[in-house]
Amino acid sequence: MTISSWAVPVMVVGQFALMAVLPVVIVLVGTHRFVRDRAARWAATLLAAAYAVPLVVWLVRPDGAQSLSKDMHPVFAGLTVATSAAVIVALHRARARRLPTR
Repeated sequence: MTISSWAVPVMVVGQFALMAVLPVVIVLVGTHRFVRDRAARWAATLLAAAYAVPLVVWLVRPDGAQSLSKDMHPVFAGLTVATSAAVIVALHRARARRLPTR
């Protein structure tokens, strides 16, 4: 899940926003299935929502651009990157709490 969390902003910034759907789904399903931390679950849900809004707008609009990367507003790209960073931090925090201290 952590690798997928890192892949989302790389793909969105690298103009491969449509291909980022797979890492977003992996993060959402994996976090809700395997992580008990509520903050990580909320962050993953926010990431999926931040990514889904421009995707749905692009799919529904008849005069949209040829690719999601060209059609996505920079605010949504920034929001997707920011929520992905929140997922990374939340997963790191959840993992740090789970590990035993010596």
